[in-house]
Amino acid sequence: MPVSLYADVHVPGPVIFQLRLRDVDILAATEEETNELPDDELLALATSLQRVMVTQDIRFRVLAQEWQANGQSFSG
Repeated sequence: MPVSLYADVHVPGPVIFQLRLRDVDILAATEEETNELPDDELLALATSLQRVMVTQDIRFRVLAQEWQANGQSFSG
């Protein structure tokens, strides 16, 4: 079963391009004009779209740990 992805602003455009060449279903925050959203809202958006957040931002790791500790679910 394929996994749908949502890339935040920290994922370089060429990486997104190469993933698409390999038929990976990936949306980019920069293309969706959601790149100004706070991290928690972006993670909630990705979850509502049933997509796994892809990032190189270490703050998402902290956010994910906080959500897990509070019993708040998210995709991925």
